[in-house]
Amino acid sequence: MAEEIVNRVAQSKLITFNLEDHYPKGERFLFDLSKWLFEGFVLKEKDFRDHAKAHDWTQYQDKYIALTCSTDAIVPAWAYMLVTTYLDPYAKKVVIGDLESLESHLYQEVIEGLDVSDLEDKPVIVKGCSNKPVPKNAYVFLINKLQPVVKSLMYGEACSSVPLYKKPKN
Repeated sequence: MAEEIVNRVAQSKLITFNLEDHYPKGERFLFDLSKWLFEGFVLKEKDFRDHAKAHDWTQYQDKYIALTCSTDAIVPAWAYMLVTTYLDPYAKKVVIGDLESLESHLYQEVIEGLDVSDLEDKPVIVKGCSNKPVPKNAYVFLINKLQPVVKSLMYGEACSSVPLYKKPKN
């Protein structure tokens, strides 16, 4: 007689935490300041301000914006600040950097706002694979949030996880 197959993973007290479940919804946009620079490298203040005044900022309504300069131009801080003053009434969030930096900032805010009290003294596995762009920084932010609370932390899938942390016994 064949033995009944028991799904020990389903029966475990292990809690799976999926960062993808906390992905901030909204369109992302990379805003390249080099397009407003003379030959892509020289910032002429009057021309830069004219571009900013003439630009249709409403197209960034409810979008997450990463400000960058794709050339090796030296862009002063005030230029990023000026563009941000125009974006602020429309965009959900504005950061300086690439799209991965933007994702990192968004996840940092989400993770800081999480209530993880229900995970106190419980074994938690952080799911590794995702279909959405979860930056590596998000995993670090999550560890910082969870480690003081949980009993143990693992990474991966329940059937093949990597142990990361186990709370010392008193």
